[in-house]
Amino acid sequence: MSGSPQPIGVFDSGVGGLTVLAHIRAALPGADLLYLADSGHAPYGDKSAEFIAARTRAIADFLVARDAAALVVACNTATAAAIAELRVRHAVPIVGMEPAVKPAAEATKSGVIGVLATSGTLESDKFAELVRRFGSQARVIVQPCPGLVERIEAGDLAGPETRALLEGFVAPLLAQGADTLVLGCTHYPFLAPLLRELAGEAVSLIETGEAVARQLLRRLAETDFSCGASGGTARFYTSGDPRRLEALLPRLWGAAAPVEPIG
Repeated sequence: MSGSPQPIGVFDSGVGGLTVLAHIRAALPGADLLYLADSGHAPYGDKSAEFIAARTRAIADFLVARDAAALVVACNTATAAAIAELRVRHAVPIVGMEPAVKPAAEATKSGVIGVLATSGTLESDKFAELVRRFGSQARVIVQPCPGLVERIEAGDLAGPETRALLEGFVAPLLAQGADTLVLGCTHYPFLAPLLRELAGEAVSLIETGEAVARQLLRRLAETDFSCGASGGTARFYTSGDPRRLEALLPRLWGAAAPVEPIG
């Protein structure tokens, strides 16, 4: 370990992982954070597993080269495609994402849960295993959401196009009796207010950012990682247009910050 405090590296296909980063900041207010948005290659949901794995390797290498003490793969699709390989490739703790099928199955009263996610997540072996393990507890209805990540990347969280897309995805789930919706992409919690409006107060919305932060704390406790009680910094990188991410950060992260471009 280096003499200075090590940062925690967090990455996603775009801005969605900022929802996870917020939970990590709440859990570790003194930690230095590195966040990389691979917006130049977003969305991942319609890309091949091989392409996503290659991007994930390159990004993990980038963050580890910057002395990251741990990595959080804040993307369900990238987790499904590549986390096993990353854990072989790097010795640091690596925490990934998975749709919250288990807590949703435990929470539902109607016995029906809906999973909103990208096609890449829903078609993965990792997701199929989740449904095999917990699907006996509830009926699991899946809903791919093409186009939704792009709307969020554009900063459109409640406009007519986003509303129409989301309504088209949610209505069939509600019609089949779903009383619990799993937000199976880290971008989707940004749409929680709109989802609440469309689905109603009786429908539960479940995302996994807080659980991921708790798991990160558990993994870090097994190492000699340490940080202060407050005052941690955050550095941002993107493979897309830095100006676009800089414009979104005040809304999506809650503070302005410079963004460094990467190749």
